[in-house]
Amino acid sequence: MTTGVASRRAVFLDRDGVLVVPHMRDGRSFAPRRFEDFRLYPEAKSALDRLKGAGYLLVIVTNQPDVGRGDISPATIERMHDRLCRELPVDHIEVCSHTQSDGCACRKPKPGMLLKAAGVYGIDLANSFMVGDRASDVTAGVAAGCTTVFIDLDYVSELKPLSCDYSVRSITEAADAILGVKPKTRRPPMPRVEDLRVKIFADGADLKGILDMHANPRISGFTTNPSLMRKAGVTDYEAFARKLLETVTDRPISFEVFADDFAGMIEQGRAIASWGKNVNVKVPVTNTKGEFTGPVLQALSAEGVELNVTAIMTTAQVRAVAEALSPTVPAIVSVFAGRIADTGVDPVPHMCECKKILAARPRAELLWASPRELLNIFQADAIGCHIITCTNDMIAKLSLVGKDLDEYSRETVQMFHRDAVASAFSINPAKHAA
Repeated sequence: MTTGVASRRAVFLDRDGVLVVPHMRDGRSFAPRRFEDFRLYPEAKSALDRLKGAGYLLVIVTNQPDVGRGDISPATIERMHDRLCRELPVDHIEVCSHTQSDGCACRKPKPGMLLKAAGVYGIDLANSFMVGDRASDVTAGVAAGCTTVFIDLDYVSELKPLSCDYSVRSITEAADAILGVKPKTRRPPMPRVEDLRVKIFADGADLKGILDMHANPRISGFTTNPSLMRKAGVTDYEAFARKLLETVTDRPISFEVFADDFAGMIEQGRAIASWGKNVNVKVPVTNTKGEFTGPVLQALSAEGVELNVTAIMTTAQVRAVAEALSPTVPAIVSVFAGRIADTGVDPVPHMCECKKILAARPRAELLWASPRELLNIFQADAIGCHIITCTNDMIAKLSLVGKDLDEYSRETVQMFHRDAVASAFSINPAKHAA
């Protein structure tokens, strides 16, 4: 029954990996499918008893897509939850049995289950906690306005959140964090450039800038396009490309077709491919009329041309591109995550879905295009993107990674003060005296 006033504090808890011992395979956790495999962590009861004693409502919010896929029956889930409620002081359980493709509002990382329970029980979300063992749990908690507690069970990196309020190792430590027993629990470490696995491609059309980046061993490849070339003052497309290829022989570099008809695209693609063995031919996913360039991709890929399919925005486009590419020929699939973010859409789950789609084309690499901030490099790395394109300015910011934030704060204040003094700004207190 709804209280009408959001006044109750709650701890929202994921089920598997938080309270229930999951099955582990290849660094990933899986929910038990048989009742006889359903085991609670021994310390779960004492941890929840402490939270209950502190006045928190305890609500489990769990994704159970195995039900939607028919891998476990609703009756088995009900038996599991009956046992859970008998053995733990749980007040309520919310279950989402949808699969990812269902597009529901309740499946984490969406906050639907938390919001529903908050409405029923009058929960003050701003003074509540979300405890989970995956990035999707943390994202749901953030979206609902809760403080987040991540239980780090050493899963593969794409399942871990980029940030959280508290990072702990067990439900016991999670209760400690919530109850203030440990004011400063372990937080995720500062990122390190040397840990990055994603390949960084320099994006630009300034010849000197590209050659400077070529001297940087961290740069794994290069991309450019007609718009960048025009801004850089390039007037002879082929001459510029061939000049570049005289130096850049050891790393891939992408040059784009600019014809708008399919026959012209194919002809230009063949010509560009002939300029060098390390050339990727960039082909936009559609022409200016919005027509899918599948016939171009099929023709060039079938001839062994290594493509970079660009200007992709939607998962439907990724799926169509994957079907058009030859499974035996390497290719790059460039999804413009930055432009997707410009529309207000979180690109991280979008790119995760793109990566799943491309699993059917193991020789196709997913590229995070048009990043907006350095954080995007670490986001792309965390979800397993193969490549991210960066401008030279963004690449230069890699020197800031791991910088002490207190020191960075002081340097920022120094900059403000220096600029104010240099501008000879002044405020006369006497003018405003009473």
